[in-house]
Amino acid sequence: MSDQGRTPRPGAGRAGLPPRRVVTRRPSRGGRVGRVLGGVGASTTRSGRPLTPFQLLARTHALMAAGEAVTAVALAGSLFLDISPTAARGKVLLFLAVSVAPFAVVAPLIGPVVDRMAGGRRLVVQITALGRAGVSILMMANLDNVLLFPLAFTAMVLQKTYVVSKSALVPTVVSDEEELVEANSKLGVISGVVGFLAAIPAGLLHLVSDRATLGFGALVFIGALMAAAQLPREVVAAQRVGRHEQMELRAPGILLAATAMGLLRASVGFLFFHLAFWLRDADQNTGTLWFGLGVGLAAIGTMIGNSCGPFIRRAAREEVMLIGALGFTALAGVGAALVGGVLAALLLMAAVNMAAAVGRLGFDSIVQRDARGANQGRAFAQFETKFQLGWVAAGIVPVLITIPGSLGFAIVGALAAFAMVTYLLSGQRLKKGLPLPQTLTGRAKQELNKRIEQRREGTPTRGSLRPPRPPDR
Repeated sequence: MSDQGRTPRPGAGRAGLPPRRVVTRRPSRGGRVGRVLGGVGASTTRSGRPLTPFQLLARTHALMAAGEAVTAVALAGSLFLDISPTAARGKVLLFLAVSVAPFAVVAPLIGPVVDRMAGGRRLVVQITALGRAGVSILMMANLDNVLLFPLAFTAMVLQKTYVVSKSALVPTVVSDEEELVEANSKLGVISGVVGFLAAIPAGLLHLVSDRATLGFGALVFIGALMAAAQLPREVVAAQRVGRHEQMELRAPGILLAATAMGLLRASVGFLFFHLAFWLRDADQNTGTLWFGLGVGLAAIGTMIGNSCGPFIRRAAREEVMLIGALGFTALAGVGAALVGGVLAALLLMAAVNMAAAVGRLGFDSIVQRDARGANQGRAFAQFETKFQLGWVAAGIVPVLITIPGSLGFAIVGALAAFAMVTYLLSGQRLKKGLPLPQTLTGRAKQELNKRIEQRREGTPTRGSLRPPRPPDR
């Protein structure tokens, strides 16, 4: 897409929108992102220089990612994670319902809290870290009973709260919008590397006791709490959602990117559960091992995508990153369908997750760049909810229907190809100044509102059997 859709910098006029809301925050020290984690001191590097805001966020993010990995290892043999890909399809459906439930809390409640709470996003991150530490301690006492389920649900809500807060904080810790992709990329790489490293001592403790592992996780989250105390303090949104914020988040470029990213996430969800059941049905014993290898390759693919993001951004804009991710997924899906076999399936797992990581970097940067006047907490909470719904909806299909392996791979490629073509054609319409085609959901909503308005006015709707009301005499 051309630079026509790029949002002007603060101070520039925007047709139909008031001037950008200025967010008051501490000035960024150091023009570039700099070294990622900085030194070991409370707020300075080893050379004595103060940490940049991004380094403070990166350190907090590393500890939160480590705590998340430790908790996952601790729950590996628990009742909660006993809902595995090899379990009955009904249990997997229950898992899908549980995975989407936290977003029902995140969207209407957590997003506004992230933006409006006194103390700003720093306080939200601190509360999240403290809550995760407390939940880990409670899990130690309830590891073998049904109370683990609500505790696990609480942990998932807190984890999604942190994800929303972290995404909303990124634009406040970089000095230029050109650094957004690099900042998001570094945080993604940190999450993968630190999570892998933290899983090693967690695994050793797991051999001793699951409760010991959870205790270690609680200590890591307390460390994240202390690191979050160094983040800049700010209150971003003193008011409720404004009209100009709604217009920014409904800008055609953002809506297009959100639709494309949602379909990309749907491809990931479909492939995950398709492989889980296809590999199990092929061989009950080795299927689980192959699927575990696929999950590991997916994690590696995600790390590669996050690492390559900044280099891709130097050669192309965020919109091109998203288009490229969709095109790569389409080619990978078609190629895996033609080749077939377990090896092609595993490589496709890595390729799709790598593309999803690149696409997500591009999408996050589009929102952070083009909706700076919006409250980022609310924005990312809404988008995360839609993406998770897409992941769940696509994942339900292979759970309910048995699909041959190669056909499933072809579906992944076709879904990505459809998203890419739609994105390109819609982008061309925007360049020509034409409105975007209305979606089926939008048409249904418009028709429903029209019928409601007609009923209020006493006008019969089309197809209604009720005669018109006689005029007043």
